[in-house]
Amino acid sequence: MQLAIDTSTYMASIALVQDSEVLAELTWHCGQNHTVELLPRLTYLLNQTGLNLQSASGVIVARGPGSFNGLRVGISTAKGLAFSLGIPIVGVSTLEVAAYQHAETGLPICPIFNAGRGEIATAIYQKKRDKWCQLAAEHITTVDTLCSQITTKTVFCGEFVSFIATQLKKQLGQRAVIPPSAARFRRAGFLAELGQQRLKAGNYDNPATLQPLYLRRPPITQPKRSIKLEWR
Repeated sequence: MQLAIDTSTYMASIALVQDSEVLAELTWHCGQNHTVELLPRLTYLLNQTGLNLQSASGVIVARGPGSFNGLRVGISTAKGLAFSLGIPIVGVSTLEVAAYQHAETGLPICPIFNAGRGEIATAIYQKKRDKWCQLAAEHITTVDTLCSQITTKTVFCGEFVSFIATQLKKQLGQRAVIPPSAARFRRAGFLAELGQQRLKAGNYDNPATLQPLYLRRPPITQPKRSIKLEWR
């Protein structure tokens, strides 16, 4: 049995899989509550299936981009399980997970996450001749720049606000294929499928060095200047 964990954004998802079959899966709106909600949800799934963590043979985790705190919770939990159970760990790009569930369209797939400051996080993937390929690496850009680079019909998925969808449709017209919001939710079952391919190939990550994929450094508030009091 393998465990897949995705706490990259406000939507979280976990799955238990075995022999390429999803045994149980749970996706929910987590908000900023990853720390308090992840382990109780995992316990619930284990109880529902009658499985236990000692039967796990691998752990697969979404490594970002995404929420700074959310990613650290998911990756820290996955690392802890890998260390304590002595099982391999695999980290998978969250953008790749979002794209993979649309692989069978055969079209280029462009997952988008709202990165704030008028920017987006994105990449491009496509299934060609039954081979899953990355056409553009994860990067930060703007909707206008992205649209200027799209020359063919492309599926846009991921987590983005409505005005971004409006911009895509306005600038790209029929070249922009946007699935309904329910079809854009990331599911840990697809994360598990990507991770299982690497587990079978023996392409593991080192749990000591696996780090979240941050495309932008988290904002750090500059300390206020100290005020010197003068006694008179």
